[in-house]
Amino acid sequence: MTDHRTPLDSVLGTVGETPLVGVQAAPEEVPVYAKLETFNPGASVKDRIGKYMVEAMLDRGELAPGGTVIEPTAGNTGIGFAIAAGQLGVDAVFVVPERFSVEKQQLMDALGAEVINTPTEDGMGGAIERAHQLADELDDAVVPQQFGNPLNVEAHYETTAPEIYDALDGEVGAVVAGCGTAGTLMGIAEYALEQNEDTYVAAVEPEGSLYAETKGGDAAEAEYKIEGIGTHDPSTNELFDPDLVDEIYQVPDRRAHEELKRLASEEGQLVASSAGAASAVARHVAEGIRDGEIDAPYDSVVTVFPDSSERYLSKGIYRSFEEWEG
Repeated sequence: MTDHRTPLDSVLGTVGETPLVGVQAAPEEVPVYAKLETFNPGASVKDRIGKYMVEAMLDRGELAPGGTVIEPTAGNTGIGFAIAAGQLGVDAVFVVPERFSVEKQQLMDALGAEVINTPTEDGMGGAIERAHQLADELDDAVVPQQFGNPLNVEAHYETTAPEIYDALDGEVGAVVAGCGTAGTLMGIAEYALEQNEDTYVAAVEPEGSLYAETKGGDAAEAEYKIEGIGTHDPSTNELFDPDLVDEIYQVPDRRAHEELKRLASEEGQLVASSAGAASAVARHVAEGIRDGEIDAPYDSVVTVFPDSSERYLSKGIYRSFEEWEG
């Protein structure tokens, strides 16, 4: 977050140190705090991995100066990588399934990146395959592969998690976060469990996603409107470690939509559907701690609001549930 007292050399200096804000509808006895990642320069949590991963790959020699980053992405990761690439002297190419937010794709283009679309029906698997094909065709090209690169987890272990613990003086009872690549939750969870092995860790996915299968739960695959989290093929989400998670919660589209609209109208939070899902689960977990149904070392819950609703206005995110395209 920008420090008004100190001039910065570039926009990369504004990545991270985002505010932690209380969710007002949470139970008074067990407050819920949300990390507001819209305060990053690209307005999402993915700015963190863009900066961290590009810098690390350059330092390690995995990415040559002036080389190319090629990433399959639903959008926010592309924006984060594009900001970092532009400031660190490398090119960026992103492979995006067609159905994802037009706003995100326009921003990637504005940041100087090349955007290549793949068919919606091929999903992220198709985008991943195309990204690797492109990397084979170009010199000095690398696919960071956010779905399988440990640097994704490391970015949140080294930045997001310590910021949370600093803000709450280490008194974190439960961690709740949505899982797309799962990097955010895994990084925070690893750090949290090192601080206190009894910390309660909850993963959030849309109803219709299949992460629940990894812990033996019943999961019926279906399409969902919530963007940025969930998976139709857990085998492609290599970073997710079910052993670090106490519970995987599935959130119906309608519940996430209700909560994101409530957050706007009641709390002034202009966040998207993944934040709506995370908020709904975080409040449920807080109530469980309050009622003695969930054991946690402290009476507090922390979650992450990954991005802004402005990225999804063209899809009618604030219209009726039926009108919301998702």
